[in-house]
Amino acid sequence: MTSDRATLPTLAVTGCTGAVGGMVARRLADAGLAQRLLARSPERAPDLPGARVLRASYADTAQTRAALEGVETLFMVSAAENEHRRQQHLAFVDAAAAVGVRHVVYTSFLGASPTATFTLARDHAATEGHIEASGMAWTFLRDGLYLDFLPLMVGDDGVIRGPAGEGRAAVIARRDVARVAATVLKDPAAHAGRIYDLTGPEALTFTEMATILGKHLGRKVTFVDETIEEAHASRESYGAPDWQVEAWVSTYTAVANGEMGPASDDVLAVTGEPPMSLAQFLAEN
Repeated sequence: MTSDRATLPTLAVTGCTGAVGGMVARRLADAGLAQRLLARSPERAPDLPGARVLRASYADTAQTRAALEGVETLFMVSAAENEHRRQQHLAFVDAAAAVGVRHVVYTSFLGASPTATFTLARDHAATEGHIEASGMAWTFLRDGLYLDFLPLMVGDDGVIRGPAGEGRAAVIARRDVARVAATVLKDPAAHAGRIYDLTGPEALTFTEMATILGKHLGRKVTFVDETIEEAHASRESYGAPDWQVEAWVSTYTAVANGEMGPASDDVLAVTGEPPMSLAQFLAEN
């Protein structure tokens, strides 16, 4: 790789070894856009035309600053869930601002707020606030729950458990998030200062989701509305740390509190195409 930063693309994409970041990188490559792929493990980055791979982590290090130098537009995919994610995000934003990145497109979460019921949405709110305070232009893509994960919520006994009550969630396919992100990155200035709520076309209860999943799987799937105490107890066997268990449980209580909906038309407005429903997604997978 050349050390001459002037020859590197000015569009940078993080998360390229993951699902959403990888989809976005491929869409940009298919559109003929040159891009800089930032990866903690460069050997895992996709081999795409017009792409250059650089090693970088979500930290404010000399290596990260070097990887970001000369970048004008940065697609920042939120880091994998961990107890230090907020600090990692803030450090990465600091590194981007320090080297003169102009515009950050960040994958946040629906209902991001310092007081959000879903604990990890508070971290997203802190990241949004730090980006806004940095002086860089920004666009926030607030993703809803990924419907890609719904089949994994079904236990071996055909039951989805959680304290969601009759609350509704407008779940969205990761591919629809990637479509929006790629559209924004092709013309970021047109989306500066915008917050997009990215959801599926309908807000469903977990009972309704269970019925749709059951039809797809060819077996009965039901939803059991746990109490908060039952939810914590049923997850103790996983041996996960307290912060993670609280995040899992608060996903459901956020739905119960109405914070995962209603459905938004932002996917259609940005891309010109509607998002997939849960039934459509399952039929294609």
